[in-house]
Amino acid sequence: LFFSVLFCRTALARFRQAQLEEGKVKERRPFLASECNELPKAEKWRRQIIGEISKKVAQIQNAGLGEFRIRDLNDEINKLLREKGHWEFRIKELGGPDYARIGPKMLDHEGKEVPGNRGYKYFGAAKDLPGVRELFEKEPLPPPRKTRAELMKAIDAEYYGYRDEDDGILEPLEQEHEKK
Repeated sequence: LFFSVLFCRTALARFRQAQLEEGKVKERRPFLASECNELPKAEKWRRQIIGEISKKVAQIQNAGLGEFRIRDLNDEINKLLREKGHWEFRIKELGGPDYARIGPKMLDHEGKEVPGNRGYKYFGAAKDLPGVRELFEKEPLPPPRKTRAELMKAIDAEYYGYRDEDDGILEPLEQEHEKK
């Protein structure tokens, strides 16, 4: 049994190697961007990731997928965005363009930059999930502070106590207190 398993593995390895040499099997993207040492391949992997992101963004637009599938898709998109960043950094290390600086920002269908929380972004139907909607609700702006001139408009002689005797209440109380 051991020899038959060993033979199958070696036969499978030989078959896979032959397909790789013929170009029938797609080359797999390295797990770590730092394992790639060729600029054209790094740019190829970055483009592949961008294609995967766009497919998933198109899928997440469907609100009928269900909450869990939408959350999973949003997590996968954010993971791919992080991976894309790693590839862009590697491309820059290999002497390629700095995509992080010159590349377009993530925009939603209205053309506004996709809002997120500390790098985590929400796409499509994920924006309408419970708990996420509250993140996007903006707090009302505090009332504008009054300027010094606006504050000084309300100040008159009464503010400084010059008309305290005019109402007739304070004088009798002072006289009573003076007698004591």
